Amino acid sequence: MENLALIDSFSEFKDDKLIDRVTLMAILEDVFRNALKKKYGSDDNFDIIINPDKGDMEIWRNRVVVADGEVEDPNQEISLSEARKIEPDFEVGEDVSEEVKLIQLGRRAILALRQNLISKIHEHDNTNLYKQFKDIIGDIYTAEVHHVRPKAVILVDDEGNEIVLPKEKQIPSDFFRKGDNVRGIIESVELKGNKPQIIMSRTSELFLEKLFEQEIPEVFDGLIMVKKVVRIPGEKAKVAVDSYDDRIDPVGACVGMKGSRIHGIVRELGNENIDVINYTTNTQLYISRALSPAKVSSIKIDESNNRAEVFLKLEEVSKAIGRGGHNIKLAGLLTGYELDVIREGNAAEDEDVELTEFSDEIEGWVIEEFAKIGLDTARSVLNQDVQDLVRRTDLEEETILEVMRILKEEFED
Repeated sequence: MENLALIDSFSEFKDDKLIDRVTLMAILEDVFRNALKKKYGSDDNFDIIINPDKGDMEIWRNRVVVADGEVEDPNQEISLSEARKIEPDFEVGEDVSEEVKLIQLGRRAILALRQNLISKIHEHDNTNLYKQFKDIIGDIYTAEVHHVRPKAVILVDDEGNEIVLPKEKQIPSDFFRKGDNVRGIIESVELKGNKPQIIMSRTSELFLEKLFEQEIPEVFDGLIMVKKVVRIPGEKAKVAVDSYDDRIDPVGACVGMKGSRIHGIVRELGNENIDVINYTTNTQLYISRALSPAKVSSIKIDESNNRAEVFLKLEEVSKAIGRGGHNIKLAGLLTGYELDVIREGNAAEDEDVELTEFSDEIEGWVIEEFAKIGLDTARSVLNQDVQDLVRRTDLEEETILEVMRILKEEFED
């Protein structure tokens, strides 16, 4: 088989791997030089001439003519009689260039060449893939669900690259089927052996920040800055935004008329509740805004311990704490302060009783249901609307009414 035919047979990898012809030829030269080293001990005296346009190559071995019987290194030297078989007028001391056909390397060597070529091309593809995705870490990426596994969803992009979305990087409400398009950020790229593993995340704060950039033109243009994002994925998030231009209302621009701008982001995140607040360097004001929708009466800050006592009226406490304690937890993460809620009220309101005091009349799991939404005293429960409690807890209306009857009796007594 001639060199050209062999090159063409090797070049089938070009179409499969989308590798350009010049790169393929460079890999071929490297592969063939390794084969020459194995057969002849050295490739120093070989010239490999590659024509990437034609996809052809030639291999020439250069040797010095020595007298018959004086050949010490057959790879570097050729006897006079052998040289004259190539050209009859060669003399001792002259250089001889002789073309080496690939078929001369032997069948086993050619098979080894093919395997080595496959390995080199895979190595080249993996290196390029690693660099490609390393450059877009932190960017939003879209890929299609290829396979759903218990611990991860395997995605494939338009170029056939495999991307892993681990279970812990999925929003709890996420549900995917084969063929679904999924958006997330490229969180990391790791080399597993020689193959890059690309990890996507939908739970990262950065994903929410990038969604703001993608969906809100003022954020994309830099007119509005996302200062900080904190999330409990699928449940609640708080985003602090700011603008250098006093004419722009950053919160209004991000939320849009009747929530029109942020609606798409909320839907993408499985109806995650997103609070957008104005960033400020005034710590007290920032903490107050972070605890929205609760109205804070006053704040006492301990800078040395990064703690703050937040004083609220009784009817505001449950709002500040939020369902499952999410609101106060996120407010603390957003501001960097550990927040302690202090109830305040008039003399009558001060006569409150912890729900745990009623454990002989109210079952423990019922008390826990109220605690999950920040209601841990008798008055905090009595100040709520019954239907609202039915919606926010896993309790039946009948159970809630019975609890309220027990609590009212306490104060009537």
